[in-house]
This record gives sequence, C-alpha cells and structure tokens, in this order.
Amino acid sequence: MATERRKGERVAFERGFGAYIMGIDGTWRRGCIMEDVSETGAKLTIDDSVQGLNLKEFFLVLSSTGLAYRRCELAWVNGEQVGVRFLKQTDKKKKPARRSGAHVMEV
Repeated sequence: MATERRKGERVAFERGFGAYIMGIDGTWRRGCIMEDVSETGAKLTIDDSVQGLNLKEFFLVLSSTGLAYRRCELAWVNGEQVGVRFLKQTDKKKKPARRSGAHVMEV
C-alpha cells in the first residue's frame, strides 16, 4: 500500500482532465491527463515518453490558450505516470521602494 505524502487534500477527476506539460524555454511539449490535483501538486499520465526532457522546471498548461498554467518540478515517476510539485512564484523583480515625501525641484 502506497503512503500518501501529499500535504494538501487532493481532488481526483473521474475521467481525467486534458492538459499538457511544456518546457520552460518552450522547446518541447507533451500531452497529458491530470488524474488528481491538490494545492501543492498533481498526478499526471503522460501521452509520450519524458525520457531526455529537462524536468527540473516546466509548465503544466491547463487551457488551450495557455493562459492557465502552473510552474512545476518533477516529484516522482512511475511508468507513464508522474507526480509534479507546484512551485511558488518568487518575487524576483523587486518593486522600487516608495518614498513618503515627493521632492519637487524648482528651477
């Protein structure tokens, strides 16, 4: 019996949810079925081989337009099924600090 390691509650899809995974740089894409999902990750059945692909970071694309997606990393592989962990967005671009008083220079 497999031990459940997922922290969040999962939602299982009876027939799966069609999606695809795509490389961060856009050089590869594979169709997949999302079998279940939680706040922290998902279980996917991949349509084709993932051998040789860089799965350190990739996108799970959930819409045909590409507007709904999550950044992921590979958690585990079991045949054609993979577990992915969702990566949290980090604030790489710091917003400039707001100054409380605006200084106006007169000429």
